[in-house]
Amino acid sequence: MLSTSLSATLSGVSAISVTVEANSGEKGDPKCVLVGLPDASVKESMDRVFSSIGNAGFSKPRTHVTINLAPGDVRKEGAAFDLPIALTLLSSTGQIEGKGLKDYLIAGELALSGAVRNIKGGLAMTILAKKLGKKGILLPRESALEACLIEGIDVFGIDSLAEAVSFFDYGSERLPLSRSDSPYAEIKNSSYQEDFSDVKGQHALRRAVEVAIAGGHNLLIIGPPGAGKSMVAKRIPTILPEPEMDEFLEILNIYSIQDSSLHNKYNGMLRPVRCPHHTISDVGLLGGGTIPGPGEISLAHNGILFLDELPEFKRSALEVLRQPLEDGEVTISRSAGKITLPSRFMLVAAMNPCPCGYLGDSQNNCKCSMPQIQKYRSKISGPLMDRIDIHIETPAVKIEEIQSEKSGESSDLIRSRILACRKFQKVRYKKFVNYNLTNARIPQNLMDVICEIGEEEKALIKKAMEQLSLSARAYNKVLKISRTIADLDQSIKIQNKHLLEAIQYRSLDRNL
Repeated sequence: MLSTSLSATLSGVSAISVTVEANSGEKGDPKCVLVGLPDASVKESMDRVFSSIGNAGFSKPRTHVTINLAPGDVRKEGAAFDLPIALTLLSSTGQIEGKGLKDYLIAGELALSGAVRNIKGGLAMTILAKKLGKKGILLPRESALEACLIEGIDVFGIDSLAEAVSFFDYGSERLPLSRSDSPYAEIKNSSYQEDFSDVKGQHALRRAVEVAIAGGHNLLIIGPPGAGKSMVAKRIPTILPEPEMDEFLEILNIYSIQDSSLHNKYNGMLRPVRCPHHTISDVGLLGGGTIPGPGEISLAHNGILFLDELPEFKRSALEVLRQPLEDGEVTISRSAGKITLPSRFMLVAAMNPCPCGYLGDSQNNCKCSMPQIQKYRSKISGPLMDRIDIHIETPAVKIEEIQSEKSGESSDLIRSRILACRKFQKVRYKKFVNYNLTNARIPQNLMDVICEIGEEEKALIKKAMEQLSLSARAYNKVLKISRTIADLDQSIKIQNKHLLEAIQYRSLDRNL
């Protein structure tokens, strides 16, 4: 007897529907054949399925059974097919009625005892089920807690094969999960140990960070050892605004596909902050592998990618950042297929001014020759530098500032100004394109409207362009940064003072 159900496999950060077909009672030896381009992890599922069927009180098929995973030209991987295979097999052999199997998308890994274990990509599968117009989706309970954030589809969390059988055969009155059941939907009141009040002095750096976060601008911090670059960077999460729900769903989807134990690592509406080591490979940063998957830039989507000691990263690794920084996504082609991954992140980087770190330091003498300095800085190409909006040079902290009992502004105070600025931007962009847009990503066709300046301001920026030899891209950066500074002042018009502050953040263009 033929029986079918619907499941899914993952491709990049999305899911592809897979029809599970089981045909029993065929002539031949009493064995089970699995076809449909399964990988090793899927082939092993049959042993798990048979053990879980037996421990759930059912019988192993005593006839020749063929199980097909369609379409046959798409590689299937992972253990998520265990549960739909078991249900389809039981329905095919007449041990359960399996009413409504076709109406739901089903996924889950089976333990030998018949328990259902968590899987990767539950959120992506739920999005697919909603797109296909299914009544609902059955997932392991932990996966269901992330999936229930998707509205417009019924999500059911189950703990065992017997529970899944009861759902389909006995008309279980189980209610679907709601968004309020998910721990991920909560605004997490994180008690960070770090706070910007710990930072003594460094007023220019603190201001640059505030402007960068307010407008979503990429930031490069240059300073000697002990200037507080890493200290400030570690406190950036304390002033980040919470993501909107659609932004958070994108974040959660990527992490769900990357890690099946998501609940242990990501349990609130927060923006990701990724800090890869400078020894990371191109693939680790960009993403890829035999079966392409997300790298650090995708894991930082809608969040922060912090690169400490920027020149120590391989030149090839840094150059792969150029397209994602510009487009907000990256396309990876491999023999197994081509995928496009989201990578809309804010880049925060830190570096020394020279190999020894003391160029321009009033307290220490630089021991580097000019060729050494040029070689060190040349690791960062001009095109990549153009894509970094704000360059800020920061001196070493003076001993008087360290010993001062006066603390700086708290993270809460800085964050309140950033939130007000973001709200100011949201009102503006709701009239045009995307209310989640930030000033750093103003479309080119809206530049003249959103970043409109008067004749006096035009003359000022023209003079700066000529003196600093700024590129056309840098010109747009200055305007966008000026727009953010004006928004922090709640000013509709970009003024000279906003332009002057923005221009100083591009002064390194003449040196790098």
